[in-house]
Amino acid sequence: MEILFYHPTFDVRDWAPLLQRHLPDARLRAWQPGDDEPAEYALVWHPPYEMLRGRTDLNAIFVLGAGVDSLLSRLDAHPDLLPAGVPLYRMEDTGMAAQMQEYAVSQVLHWFRRFDDYARLQQEACWQPLEEYRHADFTIGVLGAGVLGGQVAQRLSAWGFPVRCWSRSRKAYPGIASFAGAGELPEFLQGTRVLINLLPNTPDTVGIINASLLASLADDAFVMNLARGAHLVEADLLLAIERGNVKGAMLDVFHKEPLPSESPLWRHPRVRITPHVAAVTRPDEAAAFIAQSITRIARGDMPQNQVDVTRGY
Repeated sequence: MEILFYHPTFDVRDWAPLLQRHLPDARLRAWQPGDDEPAEYALVWHPPYEMLRGRTDLNAIFVLGAGVDSLLSRLDAHPDLLPAGVPLYRMEDTGMAAQMQEYAVSQVLHWFRRFDDYARLQQEACWQPLEEYRHADFTIGVLGAGVLGGQVAQRLSAWGFPVRCWSRSRKAYPGIASFAGAGELPEFLQGTRVLINLLPNTPDTVGIINASLLASLADDAFVMNLARGAHLVEADLLLAIERGNVKGAMLDVFHKEPLPSESPLWRHPRVRITPHVAAVTRPDEAAAFIAQSITRIARGDMPQNQVDVTRGY
């Protein structure tokens, strides 16, 4: 079984033995310019246009990450980037959900226990116990209720917070209020104290976290962006913080990455930054997931994580 591999930072030599552990007859080869030898599958992240163009011999393409927008966003310029009739699959979990849960829970508790306020008091050498927040007043709203968003919402609900989610279609998570569609977004935002973004990056969601949305949140709201930088209008967030509508933000993703050193986000006292590490692809778990998916494809049982190219996820 011939499998093409392309990733700008991952080494194919690390991935080959992991995949062969589950698929002994798999031969993983790194794609190089001019490689037009047949292959049955391709594992990619930010692949060159020349790699996939015309490869109708492939049974499937797997994107080595939770998001597929980096690939689909190039279709306007290169409509033939994806070979016709070849299904595209994304990583559905592979350890990312647990990482997202850890990140979101740790930061929500940081805000809920007012550690950000105590850090500022420490800088002033000020010993001042603060009034506690109440769970009932700390409603958490999760934008995006797919595999990652749904698990983050459920984990936070277990901590006793009121949790709600918003997505394109209604979900049924126990104990979590579900809102769906543009018409229900205002109701979702009303009373939301902590907004966590885990939306897919599609034309409909670009710039969704803007001045209007931020103004609709509860007073002294907090914003956490774990999805894509394109979702957030960064200037609107800074203005909302300056006006006092938003108390703080935790940002893992940005319009331009790495975040330029001149960005005011770096130096803002109420903004915390991490370098797109909320959930990373773990080769061991990803290889097992891909091998399972290939096995299902081989027996004609198509995996559920196929990407709808028209919807963008």
